[in-house]
Amino acid sequence: MRVANIIEEGKLGGPQIRIANVAEALSGHVDTTVIMPKENSASFRRRCEVLGVDYKAIHLNRITKEWKVALRYVLFFPFEILYLVRVFRRGNFDLVHVSGGSWQYKGVIAGRLAGCKVVWHLNDTYLPKLLQIVFKIVSPLADGFIFASERTKVYYSEIISKESREFVIPAPVDTSKFSAGIEPSIQECDFKRWEGKIVVGTIANVNPIKGLDVLIEVAAHLSQKCGDEIVFVVVGQIYKNQQKLYEQLKEMCVKMGVSTVEFYGGVEDPRALIDRFDIYLCTSIAESSPIAVWEAMSMGKPIVSTDVGDVSLYCQDNVCGDIVAVGDSVTLATKIEKLYKSPKLRANRGEIAREVAIEKLELKICAQNHIDSYAALIG
Repeated sequence: MRVANIIEEGKLGGPQIRIANVAEALSGHVDTTVIMPKENSASFRRRCEVLGVDYKAIHLNRITKEWKVALRYVLFFPFEILYLVRVFRRGNFDLVHVSGGSWQYKGVIAGRLAGCKVVWHLNDTYLPKLLQIVFKIVSPLADGFIFASERTKVYYSEIISKESREFVIPAPVDTSKFSAGIEPSIQECDFKRWEGKIVVGTIANVNPIKGLDVLIEVAAHLSQKCGDEIVFVVVGQIYKNQQKLYEQLKEMCVKMGVSTVEFYGGVEDPRALIDRFDIYLCTSIAESSPIAVWEAMSMGKPIVSTDVGDVSLYCQDNVCGDIVAVGDSVTLATKIEKLYKSPKLRANRGEIAREVAIEKLELKICAQNHIDSYAALIG
């Protein structure tokens, strides 16, 4: 099978990591070419190169609130569609896999015009009304849908307007690579400043959806009880369009007297950092299948997370983690404090978390599910 996996956002995040990892795992069974924008995709391209995944970087504008980029999106929309049609036809692809969510219209339209089968990968649980309307218009062009979580499937079941093939495939983790005790692979892995402290970490690019203001509130609650014995480390990129939010978060720390939150910055290989974390914290407002949570589970870390996506399905409350209502910083702090006080509980929950990751979230399982879904669509 020849598959074009297209995404209109170049910044390296969960969907891009999934695309590259799955494409590598499918090698030998599926010939995948990743189609991505040239803009902001340097890290994504490097990941594909390291994994030996074929890719094509093209001029492809994305939907955004940045008015100049948004204007380019509208003006060049038909031309980019026509160019993608040519790319799909020249590549002789059997199927176009449209990744990145429900606003990725170009791949769907171009795939249909090129005469390819089209599967649309959906990974969110909320759409503004205008985007709902557009999605309803475009969705009949897809031959099938891959949902990143059961919650995503439930959400879109009321929006998708025709009978179609449907598959639920969570984001995967390579449990052989994400395992405890790995050798540091990044020069920045100097953890001396955290010696003797409990590190609560999260992997999250600075973005409103990640709920990092809630993380700061959690830190404020715990600093009153534990002083600086617990530190919070945010590992993720701070892109230009989120610089204002980053400044607001730093200002929030100052106003609340919080000195225990560190914005570490982005890294291409987070394993050494996750290995140093004692507790993994997810404060997201909305997710579907958060790959960073699965990676932390695979590395044997106890999880404290808001109830987003299918986290509660794989990270059972009071078993390998604690699941808390979105925005509830007080309860999040209480759960972290309980783990802070009990190394035995942290170790026990971490062991169970890794077992769940191996049994249900392993990359090989995800790859086989992709092969099965592709075969069902192609016929």
